[in-house]
Amino acid sequence: MRQNYRQIKNPKAETRVFNSRIFASVIIVSIALMIIFSRFFYLQVIKHKELLQSSEKNRIRTTSLSPARGFIYDRNGVLLVDNIPTYRLHVIPEKSGNLKEKLYEMQSLVNLTDNEIDDILEKEKQNPPFKPIIVKAKLSEDELSNYVSRKHMFPAFTATPYLIRHYRYTDLIAHLVGYVGRINENDVENLDNKRYQGTEYTGKQGLEKSLEDRLHGQPGQLTIETNARGRVLRTIKEELPVSGEDIQLTIDIRLQQAAFNALGDMTGSIIVANPNNGEILAMVSKPGFDPNDFVNGISQKKYSLLLNSIENPLFNRSIKGGYEPGSTIKPYMALAGLYYGIITPDFKMLSTGYFQLPNQPRKYHDWMKGGHGWVGIEESIAQSVNTFYYSLAPKIGIDRIHSFLANFNFGKTANIELNGENSGLLPSREWKKETKGMIWFPGETVITGIGQGFLLNTPIQLTNALAILANKGKSVQLHLVKNSTFQKKEFELNIDEKYWEIVHKGMIATIHDPKGSAHAIANKNYLIAGKSGTSQVYGKSEEEIYVRDTDIPKHLRNHALFIAFAPADKPEIVVVVVAEHGASGSKVAAPIAGEVIEQYLLKIKPQGVVDAGE
Repeated sequence: MRQNYRQIKNPKAETRVFNSRIFASVIIVSIALMIIFSRFFYLQVIKHKELLQSSEKNRIRTTSLSPARGFIYDRNGVLLVDNIPTYRLHVIPEKSGNLKEKLYEMQSLVNLTDNEIDDILEKEKQNPPFKPIIVKAKLSEDELSNYVSRKHMFPAFTATPYLIRHYRYTDLIAHLVGYVGRINENDVENLDNKRYQGTEYTGKQGLEKSLEDRLHGQPGQLTIETNARGRVLRTIKEELPVSGEDIQLTIDIRLQQAAFNALGDMTGSIIVANPNNGEILAMVSKPGFDPNDFVNGISQKKYSLLLNSIENPLFNRSIKGGYEPGSTIKPYMALAGLYYGIITPDFKMLSTGYFQLPNQPRKYHDWMKGGHGWVGIEESIAQSVNTFYYSLAPKIGIDRIHSFLANFNFGKTANIELNGENSGLLPSREWKKETKGMIWFPGETVITGIGQGFLLNTPIQLTNALAILANKGKSVQLHLVKNSTFQKKEFELNIDEKYWEIVHKGMIATIHDPKGSAHAIANKNYLIAGKSGTSQVYGKSEEEIYVRDTDIPKHLRNHALFIAFAPADKPEIVVVVVAEHGASGSKVAAPIAGEVIEQYLLKIKPQGVVDAGE
C-alpha cells in the first residue's frame, strides 16, 4: 500500500518570501533613513541658525540691570532724596501649595493685613502660576529677621534686596520733589521700553516727574551661561548701568524748614526767591504729605484720608492755588497810574470812606470807616487806602490795566521746573466776552483796582511779579535747579526811576511808618518793603462790611496775603505768603513773612550759603 507524504519545505517559495521581506525591509529602512536624513538636514542646515539661537537662549541668559536713580540735594549739598537698600518678599504660587494658608501663616512674621492677603490672592488668579507675586514691598528689619529665622517653613517665599527711593524730609518737600511710583500701563505708553528694561519706578509728581529724563539713568546688562538645571556656570558679559544724574536745587532746606514752621498750623503757601538771579530759596505748600507712602503703592486707607481731607494736602498751593491778589495789587496800580500820567508824584486825594461811580448809587467802601483823609501815593500804599484805587482804576481803564499788569507776567505761568502750574487769570474785555458772553461793566474795573473780581494769581505768579517790582523792571527767570542758563532781561516798559522809587517808598512805609498797615513787623536791623492783602472767600453785604473776620466761621474768612522784599534798599530776597482763611494780611500773613525774612537775613545768611563747586 502506497503512503502519501506532504512536502514540508518549498525552497523556491521560501526564497521568494524571504526576498520580498528583505526588499520591504530595505524599503522601510531606506525610507526611515531618508526621513532621518531629511530631518537631520532640515535641523542642521536649514534651521541651524534659528536653533542655534534658541539653544543659546537656553544656555545663555541676559537680564537688564536697573540704574540707580540720581540723588537730589539742596543748594548747600544737603541730601534731600536718595536710594536706600531694603528687601522685598515675593512668592511663586505654584510652589506654595495652599497659598492662602501660607499667607495667613506669614502674618505672624510680617505685617500683612487681611485686605493685602485678598489682593495677593486676586493677583494669583490673574497671573501665571510661575510668575512671582510681591507679598511685601518693603520689609522692616524685624520682619526680615522673622522671615529668615523661619525660611525653611516657606520654600516658595523669597526675600530679595533692592534699592528703594527715600525722601528724607517727607511733608517739608513733598510738593516740591514729588515722588516716584511703580510703572503702570499708562506710563508704558510714554516711556522708552529699551531704556526702562528692568526698571520698576518712574517719577509721578513734582521734580521727580519733570526731571525724570535726568534722574533715571541708563540700564545695564548681565549675560550668564547656565547648565541644563539652570545653575550659573560663568558670567559672559557685564555692562554696568549708568546711574541717573544727581540734581542740586536752589532750595535752602534751612529756609524751607523756617518757612514751613512759620505757617504753624495754617494751610497756605510761602515762596522765597532771589530777585537778582531768579533762584527759588524756599517753596512751601502746607499741609504736605509723606511721599514715601507712594513709592510702593499707598494703601487705600491712607489715600482715602489724604483725598478726603478738607485741607487737601495733595494740592500744591504754590503753583496751582488761585487767589485774588487783594491789596497786594496796589503798588502795581500806583505804578500804572504814574506811567500813564493819570496821577503825578505829588498827587493827593481825600478819602472819605467810600467811592461812587458817576450816576450810580452803589458805594464801594474802604476798610476804614470814615476814610483816611488826605492821602498821597505813598500813604495810599502804606495804609492800603481802598478809595484811592477805586478812584484810580476807572481812570486808567481795564484795557490799560490788563496791558500794564501783563508786563509783570500776571496771567502767565512762571515756567519753573514743575508740571501742572496754573496760569491764573488776568481779565480783559475780550476774555469776558469770549468766556461769559457778556460786556465789561465799569464796576468790575473799580474792584480790579484793589485786586478783587476776576483777577486770580498763584503764589508763584505773585513771586514772579514781585521780583520784577523789587528789581525796578529787571526780569529774571525763576527756577528751582542750580546752574540754570536763564538770563536776566530788561523790562518791556520804560518807567521813570522816580516812579519806581515812589512805589518802593510806599511799600517801605507799610512796615516802617507808624501808620503803616504792617508796622508791627518792623525790624531795626534792616528795611523791609511790603504790602498786605486779603483775598475774598465770599462777598460781604453792605451791612457786613465792617464785621470783623474773626467773628465769621473760619472756612468763610478771607485769605491773608503779604508780599515783601528785603533789604528794601538792595533786595536780596522776595517773600510771598498766602495764609488761607487767615482773615488779615497785615495781622496774620505779615508776621509770617517777617519771621521768614529775619530767619534768612539774621540767622541763615550769616552762616554762609555754599554754591555748587565751591
